[in-house]
Amino acid sequence: MNEISGQNDIYQMIYFLKGRYVMLDRDLATLYDVETRVLNQAVKRNINRFPLNYCFQMSEPEFLDWKSQFVISNSSKMGLRKRPFAFTEQGVAMLSTVLRSEPAVKISIQIMDSFVKMRHILNNNSNLISKIDQLELRQTSSEKKIERILDKLQKEPDTNAYGVFSKGQIFDALHFISDLVRSADKSIKIIDNYIDDRVLKILTKRKQKVKADIYSKGIDQKLKNDIVKHNQQYPVIYLHSTSSFHDRFLILDDKFIYHIGASIKDLGTKCFAFSKMDDTSLKLVLKELKKTSNQYPLP
Repeated sequence: MNEISGQNDIYQMIYFLKGRYVMLDRDLATLYDVETRVLNQAVKRNINRFPLNYCFQMSEPEFLDWKSQFVISNSSKMGLRKRPFAFTEQGVAMLSTVLRSEPAVKISIQIMDSFVKMRHILNNNSNLISKIDQLELRQTSSEKKIERILDKLQKEPDTNAYGVFSKGQIFDALHFISDLVRSADKSIKIIDNYIDDRVLKILTKRKQKVKADIYSKGIDQKLKNDIVKHNQQYPVIYLHSTSSFHDRFLILDDKFIYHIGASIKDLGTKCFAFSKMDDTSLKLVLKELKKTSNQYPLP
């Protein structure tokens, strides 16, 4: 029979499963000095002696969860490939009568003593163990929530991360462009032929001392009045006239350029997209602005 160096060896083979402390067929076979298949065959031949409260096979989720607990702390536990059978204290006692060997009887006594002493330890430390269980439950719950969130992010990509917005996503679209405006450190240029006070409101979100310029061909009296009123309360917005642009653009710090599929004032009313363009496009647009625009005089 294999030598057992002490009670602690048996303690390490006892697990908590389905609200009970159990031992696995492989560990019991090691203690009884028999093959696992021989132990399980003996149980099958006497299955009427092993009801579910004596012996049961781990379910697939239980088996996967059990294995995951030992990935780092004890790699030898990972040797199990099939779902093992678990034996309760009563099941272990019954095993000694089924195997019918003197070594089995002796080792069963040690195992039963281990169960008894473990219960004694648990009873004397029930409050501490209850707190630990609660912490583990909270941790497990949090881990599952995080897994669900990550799984959802992987399966359902956020289209807004790509600058695509569906009809009705008005708040999301405004939030997106507001974040872009906040990211500017030196300057913001908006090229859009349909400007109103909603665009001016977005520009109030820029950092202090960030210069703001609007380029448009649709400059009417109302827009001029709105900008004058805005400039009396907020950092100045400079207005420029140009008739060379059909599309809408947002330029940040003269480094980054976005092509906008709709006028900024209409964001979210229909499906549209923001597209970040390359440096060559940025240079061409800045060159066209310099060549075709004129600053509009404001009081």
